[in-house]
Amino acid sequence: MSLKRKQYEQLLKPLQLELVAMARWLQHTGQRAVVLLEGRDTAGKGGVIQAISEHLNPRQCRVVALPKPSDRESTQWYFQRYVAHLPAAGELVLMDRSWYNRAGVEHVMGFCSEEQYLAFLHQAPRFEHLLAEDGILLFKYWLTVDQEEQEERFAERHADPLKGWKLSPVDLQSRTAYVAYSHAREAMLQATHTEWAPWTLVDFNDQKRGRLTLIRNLLDRLPDVSLPADDVPLAELPGKLHKEKFGVLKPIRRYRLDD
Repeated sequence: MSLKRKQYEQLLKPLQLELVAMARWLQHTGQRAVVLLEGRDTAGKGGVIQAISEHLNPRQCRVVALPKPSDRESTQWYFQRYVAHLPAAGELVLMDRSWYNRAGVEHVMGFCSEEQYLAFLHQAPRFEHLLAEDGILLFKYWLTVDQEEQEERFAERHADPLKGWKLSPVDLQSRTAYVAYSHAREAMLQATHTEWAPWTLVDFNDQKRGRLTLIRNLLDRLPDVSLPADDVPLAELPGKLHKEKFGVLKPIRRYRLDD
């Protein structure tokens, strides 16, 4: 049985308080964290990213969702454009898809060569080992969803003009490649599931439960992030409080709707 909205929000709130404590811990310790969100189309990557980042300082918690590489970027070392988005001290980076595009959509849809694909599977664990060696906390999640549920979500997006932007031509083409994506995922897991950067698969057939499960797992994998509360009193201002003073703007005549 799927969670009702009110029940979900009641369960999410304490997790978000823990996420705020985590962000404070990152800032206090100077730790750096990266969370990769990969998975099926329509699985719910955007929703879980919103749930994680909703109450965090956007200057500290950055969401990275890179577009198709430019002509120049396509000639660079594959990982190069991702390196620029790695966190500095005290920062959390949430990647809405990541360098694993090469092991998924690029491979399945033929956007890279077989040589490039195999090179990626060889280099990715080494690249991630360098990140771990440098102290970056790296968490890799794959969001799973059954094809029947995926089709229902595709249909919902197709029918809703407010969600139509979520359906790209590549998304529509990929609908017939469900099994191919399964094979690509298994090959990716086999090559890149390592001790220093393991994968965690989360069931997102129920998106609300999936978000709660993923966030709980993320928090449980961190050390104790509790810190003494900052006891900064809110002092009373001296003197009389001032009222805002402003004039009333009138419409510019040529822009009035009734003209």
